[in-house]
Amino acid sequence: MVDQAATPGHEEPMRAGFGRGLLAAGQRDERIVALCADLTESTQMHLFQQAFPDRFVEVGIAEQNLVTVASGLARAGKIPFTSSYAAFSPGRNWEQVKTTAALNDMPVKIVGSHAGLNVGYDGATHQMLEDIALMRVMPNMTVVAPADAVEAEKATLAIAESGGPVYLRLARDATPVFTPPDSPFRLGVAYRLREGDAVSLIGTGTLTHELLVAADLLALRGIAAEVLHVPTVKPLDNEAILATASKTGLVVTAEEAQIAGGLGGAVAELLSLELPTRVLRLGVNDRYGESGAPRELLHAFSLTGDQIADRIRAFIES
Repeated sequence: MVDQAATPGHEEPMRAGFGRGLLAAGQRDERIVALCADLTESTQMHLFQQAFPDRFVEVGIAEQNLVTVASGLARAGKIPFTSSYAAFSPGRNWEQVKTTAALNDMPVKIVGSHAGLNVGYDGATHQMLEDIALMRVMPNMTVVAPADAVEAEKATLAIAESGGPVYLRLARDATPVFTPPDSPFRLGVAYRLREGDAVSLIGTGTLTHELLVAADLLALRGIAAEVLHVPTVKPLDNEAILATASKTGLVVTAEEAQIAGGLGGAVAELLSLELPTRVLRLGVNDRYGESGAPRELLHAFSLTGDQIADRIRAFIES
């Protein structure tokens, strides 16, 4: 996709796309099973539960057990999906994810819903901002952060067919749906949404839309920004990132997460080795979240499209 703008459209929670995707994946492959930690409707796993009650396990509020049981099912030939709030899985059970799923390279799919500032009024305890860094550092783990509900559905179908453990990161509240239903999705591939030559805007998850808003505003000032969407944070699409960085010579990354160890860290690591480039990392910088409406929180952390445009202009001018 090229030259995509942040055109107004409907909004839908990413977890709704996950629910549809898991149901479709279950219809395609009887090996798929689902496990939840007492948050079935909140994570939209109830669609699968209703269709396949004999392939669903409710483990209760026991996140460590959630992934260890899933790993056992994977060893028995199943393809297990687990779901909970990201603050609890992988936040609470990271060690069990490591030792039972990742270390043994089991095809356990860990779905962390309610990630990022998007959780809103639940506040800092539930706003999981460290999960990208935690999961990216884990060997064998694939890390996926879709941009909207449509892409979340595609990502769910893709990870159902992938071998090995995967972490799928989902926001709670409704977010703009801007990826077309017929657009491609493959794990490990980044997608150019807008072409430009002045600065490269590289985003993942919900903030890719904010980068498109920023690119529209920058275009009004004669700044042609290229927008690259990175739904797979690990493995990174090195070729696409190096191509856009070599084209513009300036890179801005954005994520609704801690910038330490996240997408921005991954991009900076790559460029420092292959193509030294000035990088501005946007996200949450070494602080916890707050309670408030999702949009209010994005503004408080200077992560709305108009605020990002201002920060990019200052970065270019500096």
